[in-house]
Amino acid sequence: QLVESGGGLVQPGGSLTLSCAASGFSLSTYAIGWFRQVPGKEREGVACISRSVGRSIVADSLKGRFSVSRDNAKNTVYLQLNSLKSEDTAIYYCARYKYGGLPSALLASEYDWWGQGTQVTVSS
Repeated sequence: QLVESGGGLVQPGGSLTLSCAASGFSLSTYAIGWFRQVPGKEREGVACISRSVGRSIVADSLKGRFSVSRDNAKNTVYLQLNSLKSEDTAIYYCARYKYGGLPSALLASEYDWWGQGTQVTVSS
């Protein structure tokens, strides 16, 4: 099971840190991805971090504002959201990458276990 937390209401320009905690398996054995979804739209890939610390990918449109990290000792992956904009409003999900290594693209079909999501709302 994956459980996201840390969402909420933030003003434009603000920051949030989302957490993805795992139970039932060790996060350290999987790459973990973050996705987001707005009602009526397809799920959008945000970032993914490899099993080992230091390797990650971030969607081109979000580079420079979003980053992903992990703490395997806490069995948790984090998504740092900075300089938030109204268009970042969405439900954010974490998910387990089915394959080995780090993906070259953020495709939802390549992930199996998904969390329930956490709502991020950017508004003044």
